[in-house]
Amino acid sequence: MIVTLIIVCEVGFWVLLALGLSLRYLARMPRAGAAVLLCEPVLEVVLLVVTATDLRNGAVPDWKHGLAAVYIGYTVGYGHYTIKWIDGHFQHRFAGGPPPPKPPKYGAARARHEGVMWGRTVVAAAVACGLLQAAIWYVGDGGDVSSLRGWQFTALRVVGIHGLVALCYAIWPKKAPVDPPPSPDRESSRTSG
Repeated sequence: MIVTLIIVCEVGFWVLLALGLSLRYLARMPRAGAAVLLCEPVLEVVLLVVTATDLRNGAVPDWKHGLAAVYIGYTVGYGHYTIKWIDGHFQHRFAGGPPPPKPPKYGAARARHEGVMWGRTVVAAAVACGLLQAAIWYVGDGGDVSSLRGWQFTALRVVGIHGLVALCYAIWPKKAPVDPPPSPDRESSRTSG
């Protein structure tokens, strides 16, 4: 049931996003669109309540409960960023807005961007680990919480790997390609030969 609810929440996220942006830009109803977009967090609250209720009713904590916590953490860390990114593309495509800015590709700007994205991953992992720890305490000593602890370590590993990637961009910033020197004109090479 938890996995089904996670899928329903993910589908619901995209449906609410499409509906909210359609109301905002296509129907020219920005307040109604904003109201629909503000319903997005309700999905995560429902998932959290159902997961807690499942554990309270005696379900054995397993990978599904851990996945629910990680999903909620990801939504907290990356949800606003995702909505803003899609909003920019939707506005550009359907409302004549400017093209959304692309992330920088080179140098210190790229390193900063990677650092900010890593910060989002830290937030996502912190929320997931916090929810998982709350579930571990909730289950108590009598239950097998090894699956939940495994999800905590997975979240921390993701933070570590993403942190290494961001650090690599800071230590060895990607350099912009150098323009090649202009090639000699074909006609000048023909006349000289």
